[in-house]
Amino acid sequence: MQTDTSTPNAVKAPTPGPAPKRKKLWHHLYFWVLVGIAAGITIGLAAPEVGAQMKWLADLFIKLVKVVIAPTIFATVAVGIAGLGNLAKAGGLALKTVIYFNITTVFALGIGLVVINLLGPGRMLGLDLATFDASAAEGTLSSAGAAAGEGLTGFLLHLVPGSFFGAFVEGQLIQVLVMAILVACAITMLGERGKPAVAALDTIAQVMFGVIKIVMWFAPLGAMGGMAFTIGEYGSAILGSLGYFMVSFWMTCLLFLFLVLGPICWWSGFSIFKYIRMIRDELLIVLGTSSSETVLPRMLAKLEAAGVPKSVVGLTIPTGYSFNLDGTAIYMTMGAIFIAQAFGIEVPIGTQIALLVFMLISSNGAAGVSGAGLVTLAASLAAFESVIPLAGIALIVGIDRFMSEGRALTNLTGNGIGTLVVARWTGQLDRERLAEVLDNPRLVDPDRLAAEAKAAAELPVDALPAR
Repeated sequence: MQTDTSTPNAVKAPTPGPAPKRKKLWHHLYFWVLVGIAAGITIGLAAPEVGAQMKWLADLFIKLVKVVIAPTIFATVAVGIAGLGNLAKAGGLALKTVIYFNITTVFALGIGLVVINLLGPGRMLGLDLATFDASAAEGTLSSAGAAAGEGLTGFLLHLVPGSFFGAFVEGQLIQVLVMAILVACAITMLGERGKPAVAALDTIAQVMFGVIKIVMWFAPLGAMGGMAFTIGEYGSAILGSLGYFMVSFWMTCLLFLFLVLGPICWWSGFSIFKYIRMIRDELLIVLGTSSSETVLPRMLAKLEAAGVPKSVVGLTIPTGYSFNLDGTAIYMTMGAIFIAQAFGIEVPIGTQIALLVFMLISSNGAAGVSGAGLVTLAASLAAFESVIPLAGIALIVGIDRFMSEGRALTNLTGNGIGTLVVARWTGQLDRERLAEVLDNPRLVDPDRLAAEAKAAAELPVDALPAR
């Protein structure tokens, strides 16, 4: 007779349920975003006048997302740093994050310089500065003049808002990041007394994620409006040298992705192709809206579910949105040399290196500037106007919209990879979990994650496994 040796009061772990069924194609967000993009292209080509008036759909979607971006970043950064429980450990993580981001930015700037010099898309324009009309760039030039005039002192002063809530009201991500770091340090110094504050901030972050989940289903309409506007308003601009320049820029972004970030991913133990497949929803949303901020909360949730600790995700992703703008760096170097080529100006290699160093510094503040890429490029040119005519920025104002998608896509991809690399560098990456997720991206589907979290919260206490 078999004897039952189990302890009477032991609690058995719940039996795993059946594997989740594969969702039908039309239940996926990326499917409807693709439909929206296709509809936008069709409207832009068939009825350009109508398409040119649909930008408000994309603007509305971006505004809905930006409403919760600042509190989400504040809460996730504060929870991430405070969750480490040690300021020295948080400082080490932040230092490695900044070092990695600056190294990749140097590569982005460098590859942009190499490609633009090799292809020379501006050389065939042969423009004369004396007769060139720069009126199309008046708004950009005035904004750039203000940004350039502030210098390093102005940038440092810009890091601190006028009041605690000023950063949230104005949507200045760098200022929000600074305030979050200060609050996290204060909470950490409180020790045990700070734990309720961490829990409260984590709850706020989860509420913001819930809002984003609702807003995301407006993404297909936002993508449709953005694409219809782009094709309807600027479709005729894809001509000659300007088209060649745009193709060169997109090609450079791909080269950076696969020749720089690809080997970094391989060194870190995962495939860049599988990673891109994992974030395809987010890439499509960014393609339609030209804004990487629209998917920030989704990236936070996905990377945490993919094996990166909350503390690393909470610090690295928001920092990357302010200091790791690889696509913007490529755009800035290529745009500057393209303008010089258009006016027949040969920029000495020493000046190009000095421009690269200057842009490495100025690109770090790009996230806090409205129309970041174009304005920051103009501000950088203002410092080198004796060599490259600032008025030439008018050349690329009309096609900037076509290049903003490339910037946003490259920035987003690089930030996610940077988070995984920093987690691996610090020995905090769950590589087995990451491999599982990359093989089956459905494991980090935001809807499924939310459903699992809700189911876990509703489990009775006696159904939880014994420890």
